[in-house]
Amino acid sequence: MSDRKKKNKSITVTLNIMFLIVFVLFSILIVRLGFLQIVYGENYSREIEQKIEVPIDSSVPRGKIYDSEGKLIVGNTPQKAITYTRKNNVTNEDILETAKQLAGYIQKDSEEDLESITKRDKQDYWILLNPDDAEKKITEKDKTKIAEKDLNKEQSDKKLYELLRERITEEELKSFSKDELEVLAIYREMTSGSMLSPQMIKNKDVTDREFAVVSENLNSLPGVDTSIDWNRYNAYKSKDASETLSSVLGKVTTSKEGLPSDMLEFFESRGYTRNDRVGKSYLELQYEDVLQGQKQIVKNFTDKAGNLIESKTVREGQSGKDLVLSIDIEFQQQVEKIIERNLASAKIGQPYMDRAMVSVMNPMNGEMLAMAGKQYVKDEETNKTRVADFALGNMTTSYSMGSVVKGATVLTGYQTGAISPGERLNDRPLKFKSTQVKKSWNTSGFGLINDLYALKRSSNVYMFLTAMRIGGQQRYVPNGPLSIDKVEGINKFRHNFAQFGLGIKTGIDLPGEQTGYGAGQVPPEAGKVLDFAIGQYDTYTPLQLVQYMSTIANGGYRIQPHLVKEIREPSNDGTLGPVFQEVKPKVYNKVDMKDAWIKQVQEGFRLVVNDSQGTAYGYIKNKQYKIAGKTGTAQALYDGPLPVNPMTWNVTFVGYAPYDNPEIAISVVVPWSTTDKTHVNLEIADEVFKAYFDLKEKHTEQL
Repeated sequence: MSDRKKKNKSITVTLNIMFLIVFVLFSILIVRLGFLQIVYGENYSREIEQKIEVPIDSSVPRGKIYDSEGKLIVGNTPQKAITYTRKNNVTNEDILETAKQLAGYIQKDSEEDLESITKRDKQDYWILLNPDDAEKKITEKDKTKIAEKDLNKEQSDKKLYELLRERITEEELKSFSKDELEVLAIYREMTSGSMLSPQMIKNKDVTDREFAVVSENLNSLPGVDTSIDWNRYNAYKSKDASETLSSVLGKVTTSKEGLPSDMLEFFESRGYTRNDRVGKSYLELQYEDVLQGQKQIVKNFTDKAGNLIESKTVREGQSGKDLVLSIDIEFQQQVEKIIERNLASAKIGQPYMDRAMVSVMNPMNGEMLAMAGKQYVKDEETNKTRVADFALGNMTTSYSMGSVVKGATVLTGYQTGAISPGERLNDRPLKFKSTQVKKSWNTSGFGLINDLYALKRSSNVYMFLTAMRIGGQQRYVPNGPLSIDKVEGINKFRHNFAQFGLGIKTGIDLPGEQTGYGAGQVPPEAGKVLDFAIGQYDTYTPLQLVQYMSTIANGGYRIQPHLVKEIREPSNDGTLGPVFQEVKPKVYNKVDMKDAWIKQVQEGFRLVVNDSQGTAYGYIKNKQYKIAGKTGTAQALYDGPLPVNPMTWNVTFVGYAPYDNPEIAISVVVPWSTTDKTHVNLEIADEVFKAYFDLKEKHTEQL
């Protein structure tokens, strides 16, 4: 073969190899492109479109709160609002221009608006308005010094910006005109929210003219919109501006407050945005998940530059569900008036008596029928004293309650074997070695008495002797030692008292409940165990007292008290919607005691009110309601708001009715009297029972 032919063949082979290589490379490329298209195509497409799912706050009305008779207590007032939604590709300069234009249409210069502007807001605003002057405040030397530090660009820029803000003088910050501050007030609201999430600019006192003008100019106000917002209100506001049950109902944050700072992480983890309004206390907080409703969810599609292409609603908004309380608002108001009237009368000449509380509960199912309290407080602005709602005091304050706990003491005596039903003990002054005499209010003593007489006449000595036996000392020796085991004695008492709800949380459907003083504390001396037996050592809340009384009234079942009776679906026609959830009674425990023992104490409580020698006989006048109960008086150190600590008296009462078929249990607590001769506790209790049964009769007649 000639050299030419060999050379041509070699070239042909080389070209074929090159073509093969190119073919293989193209094949690999096509396969790779196909793989990317099939496997990752959707992801890349999503990256190009940058789909972002954002919850849009469309001011869904919050659920309403009704009383047990269907009367509206807390509702929503619609109000006009102006909002701003910041898009991804908008600069601060763009926002400022919109704020300036919007300032020409609305008033945002109230004292409240201007006071909310911080120093940091003014510094950032000054930099935005004066970019050239701001640039001169940072020298090359500053930049070199920052650059010498081991910082990334973001950290370096942050340090330089902090330095810039520090060099803005007070004179420069004070140079803003009122018009400029108004623009700033609008601008700060626009920039305080998240991207694509509407931010409230103004929802208070928006005039018809402002609403109309802004609506007409929406095309030239990018991101601005007009809508209808809502405002929370209590339908039972009295002339002095106090609101029935206001402290228990709780509060909702304003649109400016947004999420509470101390619960920010909690709410954000549940899908809330920072400018959402939420319940921040008590019922509004406890039932936030129910009342909040379902916000509208909108999926926003943007291009790579951040421009909004399309908005698609993927879930419609829905109003929050409504709460129906177990409280009859008419009865609640009557109880509040009873407290206020009797407290005002009893307070004359009483410098420390400043409050009274009443808890009313259905002992058979735990429904709270009323939770009322009144307190005298000094208004810091006017320096005048006024009466404020103090319903929360029933669960947030505790006191030595006195003889009302003697029913639990007698039952503890039965349960531990210290005494037996009907057992007689000698009530006479007790004198222990190196101690003061301990005696009943009848200083000479009642003599040989049984448990029923001890309850009826409120014998202290009977309880002291019972406590001694519980602590291991079976006999009293005049002038002898008190040799009880204080640890064993106090532990037995607290264990048994807790079965009735004394000294532990009741479990009411409200946050912030207190337990009182005592749990875990060992008395410093044995004599304090005797004081415990008559309610003068540990402290309890008025709510614990009504749970204790309910447990005895219903035969020994400790039931959770609750304010919410039902949760209802929202309704737009002013009526209650269908029942979403009914709150069922929750029994915590059955006391570890014989039914016969409980009936024995029930009989003792009946005698307190209905026997002529009973301590409540002359003061609980409405005997037709078949009331049973127990009076209490505890000497205690004043620990109220005044800067003094005299010895005072807490006067209390617990009771239920009718005693043969209980449907109402109450506790009345009036602390810090300067005398133990006041009967305001019994006068309040008598009127509360009457108000309940009168209202029951009224409702029956209306059927």
